[in-house]
Amino acid sequence: MLKKLLAAGAALALSLCASAQDYPTHTVTVVVPFAAGGPTDTVTRLIAQSMTKTLGHTVIVENVAGAGGTIGVEKVAKAKPDGYTLLLMHIGISTAPSLYRNLRYDPVKELSPIGLVTNVPMTVIGNKDFPPKDMKELIAYVKANKDKVTYANAGVGAASHLCGMLLMTAIGTDVTTVPYKGTGPAMTDLIGGQVNFMCDQTTNTTPQIKGGKVKAYAVTTRQRLKTLPEVPTAAESGLQNFEVTVWHGMWAPHGTPKPVMDKLVAALQTALKDPSVVKKFEELGTEPAPQSDATPEALDKQLRTEITKWAPIIKKAGVYAD
Repeated sequence: MLKKLLAAGAALALSLCASAQDYPTHTVTVVVPFAAGGPTDTVTRLIAQSMTKTLGHTVIVENVAGAGGTIGVEKVAKAKPDGYTLLLMHIGISTAPSLYRNLRYDPVKELSPIGLVTNVPMTVIGNKDFPPKDMKELIAYVKANKDKVTYANAGVGAASHLCGMLLMTAIGTDVTTVPYKGTGPAMTDLIGGQVNFMCDQTTNTTPQIKGGKVKAYAVTTRQRLKTLPEVPTAAESGLQNFEVTVWHGMWAPHGTPKPVMDKLVAALQTALKDPSVVKKFEELGTEPAPQSDATPEALDKQLRTEITKWAPIIKKAGVYAD
């Protein structure tokens, strides 16, 4: 009986190994834990298109929005570890363990890192009818009208929420926040005038700024951006120590076979060198992660470091969600 069990186990192991070597044999899904049309969605679709060419099978994007991205992340963390369900998520994956009291997954233990994808600057923007003309006026207006001003974000833990939290801390004023299931719908309401202002990634705001659909107040980097040279930095506007960028990474469920992980790492690295991806990223105000960062080791280190970094900041701010 024992020999039969051992033989069956060996056969299963060989079958899984062979399956991993043949990977992929059908469509691969990359989960974006936010609504379609947002910055993370934009980045993911560009990467998916390029990875499709490398892997030889279609890589599609599935938007699983809600709860600041935690619903989508949990779906991948609990998925079958076969390489057919992946995750592309941003900095919010490192803040969730501190923000959510009842988080139902451990991002370090239940996800296997593939590599960093990009590090995106952010912009502070407002709807066209919002009275402030520049960042200095925005700060003064918010302080004088804090009970009337509304700030849009993509939910607790989203990059837009974190940026807003840091901005309100920097100016010492809290305003009414309006959470959405993604910055795609948040942007729609901002343009429509339902909310006053927000802070979001250049991958989502650059087209709107260039198209004159929103007011741009500041970029959250030390230097002005080549793609938005007319937009001053927050520091130029008198707001010091307000620098925010949003890193993105790709993960698979923990336990995904190494041969599959190796193919995914190679496909991601190829995508990040794809001239069409590089060009589009540049148009959106960002750039692909260097090859040295597009590795499991680099992303694992980034995630662990950021979890440690954000925990005391969130605790001090006293912002939590169930």
